[in-house]
Amino acid sequence: MTAGPAAEGLDADLRVERGDFALDARIAVPARTVVALMGRNGAGKSTAVAAIAGLLPLDGGRVVVDDEVLEDAGAGRSVPPERRPIGVVQQQPALFPHLTAWANVAFGLRTQGRSRAAAREEAHRLLADAGLADLADRRPGALSGGQAARVALVRTLARSPRLVLLDEPLAAIDAEQRPALRDAVRARLDAFAGSALLVTHDVRDAEALADEVVILDAGRVVQRGPLAGIRSAPADPRVAALVAP
Repeated sequence: MTAGPAAEGLDADLRVERGDFALDARIAVPARTVVALMGRNGAGKSTAVAAIAGLLPLDGGRVVVDDEVLEDAGAGRSVPPERRPIGVVQQQPALFPHLTAWANVAFGLRTQGRSRAAAREEAHRLLADAGLADLADRRPGALSGGQAARVALVRTLARSPRLVLLDEPLAAIDAEQRPALRDAVRARLDAFAGSALLVTHDVRDAEALADEVVILDAGRVVQRGPLAGIRSAPADPRVAALVAP
């Protein structure tokens, strides 16, 4: 994705305390940019995603998307998760098992007020644009893991969120399917007008999909920037190991 004037992107100042763990991190995703959030297990990646999505309340800080304040702990403001202009794609696609691929996509469109006929037509068009027209009438049980992941991404982007959170979307996919799936996801994100935050353990996902990388460790941002720059000058040996080819 390349920079563009259509949106401001994400600016999140996240302070969350969960037992003995504290997240205190500033995460920014410029307009029409994909940022990869990386870190070891327990670094705070899932906590950050939950806080941005509104699933976990902030103890301090703010979440702003395209200049709209979605949460401000100091002011006592918090927009409910379902009203935030944010789409989430998780490791498990969570497609409705009783609906076909096109009906899964159409469901989100219907919640936006589209008529049944208009939602169906748009769902078929979006699946065709993503190269998935031949899967439109299949239910999730008849889809491979990679196919289900692609349908889930189309369903999420169909609602035109301003920010999409991709939480380990390729982690459950067989290794041999991942390269082609990365290409398919990148194509969808290139056509997306919003911003994207990709959570991943796999540096190959960051290489293929992200414009910038943010490294979390123990709830703090320890380094950020283009992957090549982080590789050439890692902040510490743990970062070096995390971003090694």
